[in-house]
Amino acid sequence: MNRAFLRDLCATAAAALLVAAAALVGRGIRDFPHILFVDWPPLVGFWGPHTGPGTPAALTVAVLVVGYGPVAAARLPWRALLFAVWASALAWIWSLALIDGWRRGVVGRLTTRYEYLQAVDRFHDIPAALRDFTHHILLHSPGNWPAHVAGHPPAATLTFVLLDRAGLRGGGWAGAWCITLGATACVAVLVTVRLLAGEKTARRAAPFVVLAPAAVWMGTSPDAYFAAVAAWSVALLAVAVTRPSRPAAFGAGLLFGLTCYLSYGLTLIALVGAAVVLLARPPARRLLHGIAFPLAGFAIVPLLFSLAGFHWWEAYRLLVERYYQGAGGVRPYGYWVWANLACTVLVVGMATVAGLRRVGTVLIVERKLLRPAGAGLGRSPQLRLALLVCAALLALLAADLSGMSKAETERIWLPFAVWLLPAGALLPFPRAWLAAQAVLALLLNHLLWTGW
Repeated sequence: MNRAFLRDLCATAAAALLVAAAALVGRGIRDFPHILFVDWPPLVGFWGPHTGPGTPAALTVAVLVVGYGPVAAARLPWRALLFAVWASALAWIWSLALIDGWRRGVVGRLTTRYEYLQAVDRFHDIPAALRDFTHHILLHSPGNWPAHVAGHPPAATLTFVLLDRAGLRGGGWAGAWCITLGATACVAVLVTVRLLAGEKTARRAAPFVVLAPAAVWMGTSPDAYFAAVAAWSVALLAVAVTRPSRPAAFGAGLLFGLTCYLSYGLTLIALVGAAVVLLARPPARRLLHGIAFPLAGFAIVPLLFSLAGFHWWEAYRLLVERYYQGAGGVRPYGYWVWANLACTVLVVGMATVAGLRRVGTVLIVERKLLRPAGAGLGRSPQLRLALLVCAALLALLAADLSGMSKAETERIWLPFAVWLLPAGALLPFPRAWLAAQAVLALLLNHLLWTGW
């Protein structure tokens, strides 16, 4: 057993201790009512071992990806691999969701009193609803929005309004939308990794992007849909700055604009986009296209919402006030600022933790980082991958320190977490690490009734 592998094991042991500390301290705080507002800290959910119709499928998918994933990722033609990744991610997410059953695991997720579907009927006149949106954000306002509607810009709710108008009504269709779109985030991440760090690195990352514990919360969570939109904005930007593609550049901006109107906190995904531009180091003309056309695309969404009467900054100011009117004003920052990271460990899994340790090693060992004026920056595929992952980690830490993500980060941070998963490409013995990922996801979904 070499030293690098021992260090990987030490990193995972430290992460496990962090999770254990968050659970033990959280249980102590939970003895005082109305403080944490979670039943099984640091996660939203409660203890309840169970199986369901998705159990055999989840076990089958796990065995197939662990046994054949690395080989298939190395041998399949690139386009076939991307389709296989999406199909595998769909199978993994669906099977995990169905462990809780169709009603509770899919249909009921988006129909609770906190969720978007509760507000669909109030958007019968969409322009009027947008003009009036900010008047119902605060908790004491008349007809205040459900928590998740108030906590997000209206594009999130409008998605489900438009699904309803198209005849795709109810929690089943809404859940299917989130799962189907959410699974494409894996493809967007691999497209980006291939363009920046090479195809070999992307192929090594593919099984880890699929078989992640994050799939437990991507099943019917709207944040999985947000993650996909954000990921494709980054992927299209990567295409635009590595190849002369104006449509890709425009599309990147358009999707980033939509991302900002799906979730306020996802403006931080711009850090990942900045890393893409830095790593691509495009020629001046392509850089101009890579900035000008995304800006043009980005301007469309804010312009449309502003003309409709919704103003992002005003709504965000009211959201902050609403956040501290509710559980966010009670939950202790001193606990959640580190317990959120324990949540992240459970979302990304121990393989990603070990991969992040190797990311740190790459940053230290790569002498090119120390050369003046960025000389040689990013020539190594490992270094390029490490910097991309670090950009996502920086965005996640910024969200953590903001104090606007106290608890529930197992779903809120999915758009950042999917960019940490490719760190698994740096690991040896991929089947062993993939097995660890699968076991963690299966245990979480079978032992807990998760809240999302």
